[in-house]
Amino acid sequence: MSERRQPIVSVLGHVDHGKTSLLDHIRSLGSGRQASVMDREAGGITQHIGATEVPADLLNDLCGPLLGGKSFNSPGLLFIDTPGHHSFSTLRSRGGSLADIAILMVDVMEGVRPQTIESIRILKQAKTPFVIAANKVDRIHGWESKQGRSMVQAVREQTMDAQAMFEKRYWDLVGSFAEHGFNIELYSKVKDFTKDIALVPISAREGEGVQDLLTVVIGLAERYLEEKLTDIEGSGEGTVLEMKEERGLGKTLDVILYRGSIKKGDEIVLVTEEGGLTTKVRGMFAPRGMSEMRDAGDRWDNTDIAYAASGLKISAPDIDGVLAGTTMRVVSNESERDAAIIQASEEANLSIELDEEGVTIKADTVGGLEALAKELKAIEVPIRNASIGKVNRRDVRSAENSADPLHRIIMAFSTEILPDAEVEIESSESGIKYLGSDIIYRILEEREEWIEQRTRELEVESREQVVYPGRILLLPDHTFRVSKPAVVGVRVLAGRIHIGQRLLKDGKRIGQIKSIRSGQDSMKEAKQGDEVAVAIDGVTVGRQIDEDDILLVDIPESHAKKLRKMDLSAAEKEVLDELITIHRKDSNFWGL
Repeated sequence: MSERRQPIVSVLGHVDHGKTSLLDHIRSLGSGRQASVMDREAGGITQHIGATEVPADLLNDLCGPLLGGKSFNSPGLLFIDTPGHHSFSTLRSRGGSLADIAILMVDVMEGVRPQTIESIRILKQAKTPFVIAANKVDRIHGWESKQGRSMVQAVREQTMDAQAMFEKRYWDLVGSFAEHGFNIELYSKVKDFTKDIALVPISAREGEGVQDLLTVVIGLAERYLEEKLTDIEGSGEGTVLEMKEERGLGKTLDVILYRGSIKKGDEIVLVTEEGGLTTKVRGMFAPRGMSEMRDAGDRWDNTDIAYAASGLKISAPDIDGVLAGTTMRVVSNESERDAAIIQASEEANLSIELDEEGVTIKADTVGGLEALAKELKAIEVPIRNASIGKVNRRDVRSAENSADPLHRIIMAFSTEILPDAEVEIESSESGIKYLGSDIIYRILEEREEWIEQRTRELEVESREQVVYPGRILLLPDHTFRVSKPAVVGVRVLAGRIHIGQRLLKDGKRIGQIKSIRSGQDSMKEAKQGDEVAVAIDGVTVGRQIDEDDILLVDIPESHAKKLRKMDLSAAEKEVLDELITIHRKDSNFWGL
């Protein structure tokens, strides 16, 4: 066994920017040199659960000319590949990122896109070193691709026009990454990898530049991760990607083993919502040969022992409730078991500060949940409920119980909503909002949009319930009836008028609005600028009121308190202030 483990590499990027194409190409590298069942010793690529392992001898053959005669010291590279787990980059390895190094895929023609920005944010938070793969250079007009050619040679052999177009795309990327605080440089020109991020142009589809990319990844790992990669001694530790049901095996765990070793019969401690759970490994499996893990069917190979770093499927009894994104620990004695249970219990207590009032959040992993919580904390959004898994009816009821209507929202990062929870939201009369996305900042943006929309809706609702202040002018030559009730034409100068509101003249109450009409149509209210006919009880034209009079529309004191907190127009605020001044002549604290 090697004295160091292989680096764990994650591949991130915007949808359709080439993550799948790159991994597919990497899987194909050993196809010409594999037996029916590929293994590390035969120099083939082993497809693990949630990971693709590229052995060192294949890497040395492929990248040797670019390594200047040096060879790769680690057993290989382990690419994390967790389909459906868009938040896998937030998976933790004892508090840090599970990945040792990352490749950030960027379409050279499209540049930085929303999921690129999300990936940059994740890499920044996790402090994970990364390389940029500027993919799809073959789409540059006039670019001629040759499989297996190094990128330095490829650029040099293009036409002047293709080179100029590549330069333009490259400098666009330099500007975009600078906006996010990163200096990027073409990989062949980087002098200090601690200061500049290497950009490697590639065509994943044509296989051009892939060996350059792998060489840079190897170089970074060998130079900067040496101490981390020698962490192979002791009992095994891994990160649980997910728990799922497998035919013939029952419930199983997909795990990335990042430290030590694990074998059949080992006692392991896992993390559930209730704390630490102890069980024993009943079986360990890997897909046979190049079987795609998403469709491995019954093509599994038994394995008795596994060493870091590797992807495994583990079967064990009583693993209900194990949380994705948490740590699996192998223990060999009572003291190790006790320590692991304490650590598992601490991990189960999510490091998320909860409030009595706030929003509800969900994610598919612990890391994903904590990442979303961190973003919400940064914008001072309180969290009432936070949990891992699919959105269920209990989450809906939690959101429903929020006192603040703007907190009746469920934000789900990289997880789904159960059908019965959807039904409950649709039938709820509490105005619950569900937002789900694989991109955290898209969730935050959609929340902002909903907050604006919901605030407007709530204001409309409150306007319907609150009596608004107003100022009206009695129009000359528009007296239709002198009394019982008086019917006069008015213009609403400010605010609005409602049926039932009382009128003030010179600070004294004089009558009440009985009806509002525009032509033949009855109205409940009229707004600033409207000219309508108003029936007023309790007054006679020529006595209490006259044409050209200006009257104020009065409001109850309790409504004045609400109105002061609302977003009023300048004209409405002016009338409100005037009404407060009038009423405070009789009561010093009116409206407070």
